[in-house]
This record gives sequence, structure tokens and C-alpha cells, in this order.
Amino acid sequence: MGALSTLTKSLSHHCIKTSKTHLQKPLLNLSNFENFNNATNSQYHHCQSRRTLKLDSVSSESVKLSRLSDSDSGIVEVNLNRPGARNAIGKDMLRGLKDSFEVISKDSTTNVVLITSSVPKVFCAGADLKERRMMSASEIHFFVNSLRSTFSFLETLGIPTIAVIEGAALGGGLEMALACDLRICGEDAVLGLPETGLAIIPGAGGTQRLPRLVGNSVAKELIFTGRKIGGREAMSIGLVNYCVPASEAQLKALEVAREINQKGPIAIRMAKKAISEGLEIDMASALELEEECYIQTLHSNDRLEGLAAFAEKRKPNYTGT
Repeated sequence: MGALSTLTKSLSHHCIKTSKTHLQKPLLNLSNFENFNNATNSQYHHCQSRRTLKLDSVSSESVKLSRLSDSDSGIVEVNLNRPGARNAIGKDMLRGLKDSFEVISKDSTTNVVLITSSVPKVFCAGADLKERRMMSASEIHFFVNSLRSTFSFLETLGIPTIAVIEGAALGGGLEMALACDLRICGEDAVLGLPETGLAIIPGAGGTQRLPRLVGNSVAKELIFTGRKIGGREAMSIGLVNYCVPASEAQLKALEVAREINQKGPIAIRMAKKAISEGLEIDMASALELEEECYIQTLHSNDRLEGLAAFAEKRKPNYTGT
């Protein structure tokens, strides 16, 4: 699949005029759009903008961004391809990941993201230690901060993200997978955070995301010892959502992505927002957030289409409006 060089931006969503703090932040990043018109004649008002963006190909030799076929056009793949270094994350790959996630964030036609590898038996082996040996302490600090912010950007994308893990996902590679919403691995996967063996700690979110996913005690054991685990154990502790036979992770991920891609795009975005942001606040505030997110779906064309399709016993045709 070729690099994604042009994406059509067709943005149409509903905004709520409210003083509640949960909706003070925009649901989508609109900073790069001009002439965004806001209708303000009612409490619940409609906001629409249509833009066609011409975007350059991702500027990296080791990261390729592509859209799947027409029938799966809502699914975009970020493919890691640095075979000579086992997909180790160096400056070029970091730039490619950052570019890819920014392109995706600006495209309203993308509903699901798959992060995959074209290198056999490797998802991502972590940081490029050969490159790092040539860096000063301040350069390393800057690089790790950039890596952390890139993974945080990935985590906050408004659409579901799936890490497709075949083989090794170590250090920064596992930290990238932890920033995804779902993780699917093959039985021969090897996952771990071995940083303490190098006298450092996971610095791109691993110390925070792993315990939130598998629990405090299990995360401490894995980080303190640097122990690597296989796919089946990763499944048993809740680190991955599915563990399938080796070489079948891509097929399973595509199956899950297709299921998501058939659902209402606004509903999926609002569900992710409600879950992710709700976990960080108290229950009463989280329930208010849920109500606000529900209202976003209530005033959508897709909700009406869903009801019509149900009544007519047909497949809905969702447009994300």
C-alpha cells in the first residue's frame, strides 16, 4: 500500500453550548482549519466545516502511512518498516510516527488506526541504543520527552487505535502499544520493559500506563525485574485484548477494526472520550461527562440513520454527521 499523501477532510459534527468544564476543550483539534463557522442561535447548535487538505507523505523511511481498500476505507495503517534495526525507534522513526499521528488527527474520514510491522517477528524492539550512544545527556532527555509526548498524542487521538504485535515489543515498543486503545498479539510475542537492566526506567509512559492496565503489583514486578513475557501470559494479566496463533494477529486486528468501522463514527469518538476522560475524574463528574457525550450523539444524523436502518432491517449507512 502506498504512502498516504492526500486525505479528504469532510468535517461535520455537533457542538454543545455549555459552561461545563468537560466541553471547554474541543472534541477535535480544529486549530489547523480556517473559516470555521459557529451557529449560536440555540442552546444546542450545529457546527459544520468542509475542508480538503493536501498533505505531504510522511517524511520517514521507516514509517509508512496508508489507507486500506475502498471497503475498509475508514481504516488507516501505520506500518513500521526498519528491518535493519528491528524497528528500533531512532530520530527518523520518531519523526515518522509524529507525522503520521498528526495526519490522522486531521482526517475525519479515519475511524480506526492499526499500528503494524512489516518486519518478521518484531513489532518494535524499543529505542535505537546505537543512535543513543552518540547523544549527550541533554539530547537523550529531549529525545525521550519527544517520544513521551508523541505517545501521549497517540493516546488522545479521538478514534480507536490498535497495536498489532507479532514478535518482540520491548521498551519503547511496548510503551507505544500501551498508548493504544487495544492490543492484539500472536502467541510468539515477547513483551517487556527491560530498561532497569540498563540503569534507567521506562520514560515514555511505561511506568504510568502499565500499572493502570495490569495493576500496581504486577507492573512493579515486570518493571523492577525487566522480565519478558509471552503472548499467553500477556493475555492472562490483561496486557493484551487477544492472543491468537502466531502470524494471525493482523487478521484478528483487521476483524476487530472492521467491526468498529461499521459503527457510528461520532458514537465511537464519544465513547472513547467518555471512557478515557471519565477514568481520571470522580464518578459524579464522570456521569455528567457521559451525559454530555451522549447528547453529542443525540443531535446527529447518524442516530436517525441508525433508527431508520433498524426499522427497515438493513445495514446503516453512517456518514459521521
